[in-house]
Amino acid sequence: VQLQASGGGLVQPGGSLRLSCAASGSIFSINVMGWYRQAPGKQRELVARITSGGGTHYADSVKGRFTISRDNAKNTVYLQMNSLKPEDTAVYYCNADIKRVGALMWYDYWGQGTQVTVSS
Repeated sequence: VQLQASGGGLVQPGGSLRLSCAASGSIFSINVMGWYRQAPGKQRELVARITSGGGTHYADSVKGRFTISRDNAKNTVYLQMNSLKPEDTAVYYCNADIKRVGALMWYDYWGQGTQVTVSS
């Protein structure tokens, strides 16, 4: 099982970016999917997460600006980021709780990270 993230880049303050993360491999089911970020010198923090049923949770710092969504048929999670601020600059990682085909347990998987830089 692999998670492949894409969509990062350089954007000016106030701009928008959309991140995507697709899970692939021998997947039976995916429960929670989410996005985390890690800025230089800081700990990794939760940005947003979404359940298989569409329930969402956001960090206070991104509420009203970011929207998480998922396409269960494509095993893909998205993060629409609007009104970006310099403090949103970080490496963004996708995360998913996945049960593989034939497995009994759920495992936590991480994508490779994609850089988001907000700067003028």
